[in-house]
Amino acid sequence: MKTILVAEDNESNYILMYYILKSKYNLVRAVNGQEAVNKMAEGGIDLILMDLKMPVMDGLEATKVIKEKYPEMPIVVLTANAFDSDREAALKAGANEFLTKPLDYKLTLDTIARFIGE
Repeated sequence: MKTILVAEDNESNYILMYYILKSKYNLVRAVNGQEAVNKMAEGGIDLILMDLKMPVMDGLEATKVIKEKYPEMPIVVLTANAFDSDREAALKAGANEFLTKPLDYKLTLDTIARFIGE
């Protein structure tokens, strides 16, 4: 089973992702961007779902740091920041895809499957 790192500081958002993904993927959680960088260094991650607004290190900075070390790692931004400028900043930082909250269940699963299969 593939492993997804969910970088999400909001407990209720993480719980929602957990229930959507737990039957198809192993999940690892990071509650801030620095923790996401650290978990990547431990290995075993197949894809990252990255929130943008997090404490310590935000999702944009974490995406940049991760992509410098792991350029092939698929990173899907999941954020409530739905402005075009947020999308542009995320893609410029290295995100492979940009999805907005509230998330579309089918679109989220289809996007993940496009990068790592089911």
